[in-house]
Amino acid sequence: MAQPARGEPIVTLSGVEKRFANGTQALAPIDLDIRAGEFLTLLGPSGCGKSTLLNIIAGLVTPTRGDLSWWNGPPAATGTKGGTLAFVFQSPTLMPWARVITNVRLPLDLANVDLTQANRVANDALERVGLAGFERHLPRELSGGMQMRASIARALVTSPDLLLMDEPFGALDEFTRHRLDDELATLWRSRGLTVVFVTHSIAEAVFLSTRIAVMGPRPGRILDAIDIDVPAPRDDAFRTSTEAATYARQLSQLVAHAGAAAPETSTA
Repeated sequence: MAQPARGEPIVTLSGVEKRFANGTQALAPIDLDIRAGEFLTLLGPSGCGKSTLLNIIAGLVTPTRGDLSWWNGPPAATGTKGGTLAFVFQSPTLMPWARVITNVRLPLDLANVDLTQANRVANDALERVGLAGFERHLPRELSGGMQMRASIARALVTSPDLLLMDEPFGALDEFTRHRLDDELATLWRSRGLTVVFVTHSIAEAVFLSTRIAVMGPRPGRILDAIDIDVPAPRDDAFRTSTEAATYARQLSQLVAHAGAAAPETSTA
C-alpha cells in the first residue's frame, strides 16, 4: 500500500451513528476525515461519546449506521504496510506479572516475530519513551507516568501509521501530564505519525493538536473543527501565551454554548 500524502484522508466516517443495545443513542450522525500526518484531538465533556467514536475508528465498536473506511478500503485495509494502527487506552493495561520488556514486546510475540528482533525493536521503543534501563522492572515498580510510557512503547513496536489514544494522561498529575504531552508531541513529529487523541482538557488539546474536533453532549456529535495554526515544536512559553489563551477561550465558549443549548436526548 502506498503511503498517503500528508493531508490526504486515511480514515473517513460518513453518517456514522451508534445506538447501544440498552437504547442509549451515543452518537448522532458524524462525518469526519482523519488526515495523514495530523494530530487530531476529540475534545468534549465526559459522556459526549469521544471514547465511543475512537473505538469505532479503531474497529473495536461497530457503528449502528453509516460508513467507515480505512486507507480507502474496508476494515481489511488495515494491518497492511502503510495502513497499520495502534491503540493506547486510558490506563496502561500492563501485565502485572511480566517485566517491562515482555509487556512492550507483546504485540510482536503475538505476531511470532523472532525473539532477538522483537527484543531489539522493544528496546528501541523503550529508549524512545525514556525508559531505557527499566527493561527488567515489573509494572508495580514504575510510577504512573512511567507505566503510561511503557504502554505507549508497546503501541510503537508495530510501527503504526495511525496512533489512537483514549485520554491516556487524564489520571496523572499536571507536572507529569505536561512532560508526557511534550514527549508525545516529539514522537508524533519524529515518527511522522497520524494521531487521534481523546481528552476533556482544553489546554492539553490546544498544546498538542493541529486540529481539534469539538463534540457536544449526548448524542455525541461534532460541533466544529478548529485548526491550531501554530508551528511545532511548541514549548512551555506557548502554554501560557496569549495565542494559546485565545484558542482556549474560543473552544471553551463553543463547548459551553453546546452544553446549554442541547439537552441530552431520551434513550427510549
